[in-house]
Amino acid sequence: MAAAGITGFQETTTYKVVLPFYAYGALSFFLSALLLFLNTELFEHHHFHPITLTITHLMALGWGTMVILGASHQLLPVLISGKLQSVALGHLAFVFTAIGIPFLAIGFYQFKFDWVLKTGAILINTGVICYLVNVVISIHKSKKQEFHAWFILAAGLWLFSTTFFGLLLVYNYHGNLIFTKNSVAYLSLHAHMGIIGWFLTLVFGVGSRLIPLFLISKYNSPKTLWLILILVNSGLISFITLKLMGLSEVFYSLPILLILSAVVAFLVYCRKAYLSRIRKNVDMQVKLSMIAVLQMLVPVLVLIVVIALLPTGDKQQLALLYGFCIFFGWLTAIILGMTFKTMPFIVWNKVYQKGKRTASGAPPAPKELFNHKIYEVTTYTYLIGFVLFIPAILLLHSVLLKIAATVMLLSALFYVINVSITLFHKA
Repeated sequence: MAAAGITGFQETTTYKVVLPFYAYGALSFFLSALLLFLNTELFEHHHFHPITLTITHLMALGWGTMVILGASHQLLPVLISGKLQSVALGHLAFVFTAIGIPFLAIGFYQFKFDWVLKTGAILINTGVICYLVNVVISIHKSKKQEFHAWFILAAGLWLFSTTFFGLLLVYNYHGNLIFTKNSVAYLSLHAHMGIIGWFLTLVFGVGSRLIPLFLISKYNSPKTLWLILILVNSGLISFITLKLMGLSEVFYSLPILLILSAVVAFLVYCRKAYLSRIRKNVDMQVKLSMIAVLQMLVPVLVLIVVIALLPTGDKQQLALLYGFCIFFGWLTAIILGMTFKTMPFIVWNKVYQKGKRTASGAPPAPKELFNHKIYEVTTYTYLIGFVLFIPAILLLHSVLLKIAATVMLLSALFYVINVSITLFHKA
């Protein structure tokens, strides 16, 4: 029974490469939620603020990127019907990035663009290069690739573009040594290269593979996936072009329309996969992932409102809400949903790969490796916290902000506990 549940997501990369990313991501999520709880007043300040920058990069790199890197190391071999080119590069990607993130976070927290911040940026770029080289060579040497693998490649290229551009911004901050303007002027470019190019592209690619897989749906539409890939990259490239040309933000309607079209196309894809599913009883993990898909619309809608309010200049709270809805919104929701659909299989292969049996005989199913009650509490506290944050940010209501942050922190704590239960499972 347990073995049957692993069909379609077999062991492909050693757990020694994959699992450290999950553990690191869980701790980063908790630390980010803790910093948010301790500094809810940050919503009263500009987004270029030490605490805001620290939390943003912990969420983007420590939480989102690390978990996704771990999952993609596991999933890529499935998509190319081959093996990961180098286990050593997988380890190096983790080590360099894992060491670099604390340096970067400390540098932003101290708000000093000195050797600490620069060291963190260099280490993170080194880790990303190790990952990207591994992806490129693995795809190149494979005999067969699913279309989803090209999403991973495109996203990986955008990830390196984002981190390298970030490194240049760090060196440019004092004295405009590299660019003609101060680094703050290029923040939106840096942010959206990561948000759209890395996160959204990868979520489209991986989500379009995993959601049908876990729904036991045979729905597949390469034409729709091509359209999504073209739309999301066209939207990002057009935004970068408009930004560098210095045109008014009113012209950003074009890239927003392209990206919104990609999101809608992905929503339609997931809906068709859901309607054609064989498994009628959908578990909590997949339900939360489907909610995350819907949450993708929220930041886009916020952007539309921001553009509408440009003449008044009243957009600072919306800018903070936009960022929150991305990092604590759909990105967090989809990771919370997919963690316990992927990690238990990896741990199961680690513990029972040599036919080990329990005292009662047959090994448990992978879904029995984590605590479902704790997962339900994690999900509900997360959703409550997220919903409470929206009016709290818009109204700058200090009490409501603290309540929302407390609930979100509890969700992160329960998530860490459940990840620990899974990671330390014994036969």
